[in-house]
Amino acid sequence: MLIAQEKRRTNIAEYVLYMWQVEDVIRAYKFDIDLIDKNIVSQYDKPDSIKKEIKNWYANLILMMHEEYIKEKGHLRFVKNIINDLYDLHIQLLTRKKDKKYLELYRWAVDNIQEFKQKLQDPGLNEIEICFSGLYALLLLRLQKRTVNSETKKAMMTFSDLLAFLSLRFKEREDDSR
Repeated sequence: MLIAQEKRRTNIAEYVLYMWQVEDVIRAYKFDIDLIDKNIVSQYDKPDSIKKEIKNWYANLILMMHEEYIKEKGHLRFVKNIINDLYDLHIQLLTRKKDKKYLELYRWAVDNIQEFKQKLQDPGLNEIEICFSGLYALLLLRLQKRTVNSETKKAMMTFSDLLAFLSLRFKEREDDSR
């Protein structure tokens, strides 16, 4: 919860990836709040009142995952909505053609996006979802200490650069609307 709040405020792409990781952690603990409390929440060096908030946050996520039928796979609706918002901003930046840096980052990434889309074999994913899927797959490979070839690293760097800049524009838009 604490990490999620900070990431949501500072970097929306990191927040999405973090929330995907939280979903997988919940699945790994088989939706058992007591195991999550014992192995995750209790490890925080925070007052009991904060630990209770964190436990409740996990419990609410568990409830949402049950209600949204994503026990085996899939992502929480509110996280999908954020990705859709990012995709909408992505399309705006591409169609307005005023942000030269974003257009340049997209040109570097687009071939990698198309190639990774073919590997995923999921025609329903938009370009931003594809970038997130690639970066999350890379994160999982690294956590498993598996070797990642240099071409994959380079491709994922283009995804990372694109999402980082998109996140910056997203934050600017949110800050302007306050």
